[in-house]
Amino acid sequence: MPPVKVPSIKVTPPGPRAREVIQRDAKYLATTTKTSPIVAKRAEGSVVEDVDGNTYIDFSSGIAVLNVGHSHPKVVEAVRKQAGELAHFAGTDFYYDIQTRLAERLSRIAPGKNAKKVFFANSGTEANEAAIKIARWHTRRGMFLAFLGAFHGRTMGALALTASRRVQRERFFPMMPGAVHVPYAYCYRCPYQLKYPSCDLYCANIIEDLYMKSVAPPADTAGIFVEPVQGEGGYVVPPPGWLSRVAKIAKDNDLLLIADEVQTGFGRTGKMFAVEHEGVVPDILTVAKALGGGLPIAAAVYDAALDFEVSGAHSNTFGGNPVACASAMATLDVIDGERLVANSERLGKRMAARLDEMKEKYDLIGDHRGLGLMRVTEFVSDPKTKRPDAKARAAILKDMYEHGVIALPCGDSGIRYIPPLNIPEELLDTGLDIVDACIGRAAT
Repeated sequence: MPPVKVPSIKVTPPGPRAREVIQRDAKYLATTTKTSPIVAKRAEGSVVEDVDGNTYIDFSSGIAVLNVGHSHPKVVEAVRKQAGELAHFAGTDFYYDIQTRLAERLSRIAPGKNAKKVFFANSGTEANEAAIKIARWHTRRGMFLAFLGAFHGRTMGALALTASRRVQRERFFPMMPGAVHVPYAYCYRCPYQLKYPSCDLYCANIIEDLYMKSVAPPADTAGIFVEPVQGEGGYVVPPPGWLSRVAKIAKDNDLLLIADEVQTGFGRTGKMFAVEHEGVVPDILTVAKALGGGLPIAAAVYDAALDFEVSGAHSNTFGGNPVACASAMATLDVIDGERLVANSERLGKRMAARLDEMKEKYDLIGDHRGLGLMRVTEFVSDPKTKRPDAKARAAILKDMYEHGVIALPCGDSGIRYIPPLNIPEELLDTGLDIVDACIGRAAT
């Protein structure tokens, strides 16, 4: 990508070429979840250019996929080389070294010193489906505990665990039976009207004190599915000690702990995996998004003792595709070589300071929270009632992309900021200046 001014809005998006693509998209593609009229042409690093020649600072990273940025040269080269040698060979039925090497590497970097195995898939949803089957197979139990606000995917098994938006579940009943949801540790909107730390982690203790004694008996429950930081539910960061307490409850009651790190994994929160903030070692870790550096690949990394005992209990065709594996290996090389986990922590503090300043400036911002370069501002119509203000959020997002910053919504009224972990400081600062100005216009 040649040198360009960033951001540069030549025509208010969507421009004429973008509108033409959007019209054809509406005619031929299934209705899904598109939230902005950005029609990308090419991208590099933290910069996106659209079909009308506008350039943007990317605070979305393809929904936390591009932790190493768009089209990183090392990832591009690895993909080209592998595609020219072996593009597909069904790693579920045959063998090739790149898949084995990636599994070895994931087993080493996943938390815990225990022996591990890996099941490769194509998306976070598929990784969570694999985790469901691994847990059911090993425990011979059919129930799961999950959390309100959770997002684990939209296929019928994972959807039973998802509880972030009504539209995701509406008209799909019945789903997989046996999923019991409990409130997440959402301190800004505590469902129990308590305050941390005087609450003594009531929202964790109630799992054992109430739910396991009533609707989720441990003898029938395979495990607890948990996002260490909730993603689609609002980038909700639980208070210190909560995840450790949930892990202990799982262990004390002989339940598997399944950590969904699809959005938090590979440095996004300032640790390689978010569970490391609390020193928690899950029985099953699900990853996707950032693993492939832009190519679809996912994995369930699990204690080797949980492995299927027969061939054929679970499989797929494209999981562990050699090109996707090569892209993943190169992505991990970049994360290590450029020290992007530490960079996420460093730049996350820089971003946090700016977002905290904005919160102090604008009553429209009810809360700012996050870890590393995974952050959110939540907008409210009244700071006392904390009523979510989705209209203000929508107006701010529109203003942001019209001024050259791409971002995404999450939760009822939040905007999430998830730039590549190697975003240059000057682009980060420029993007935050634009965010500040857009919020300021909405607050007047």
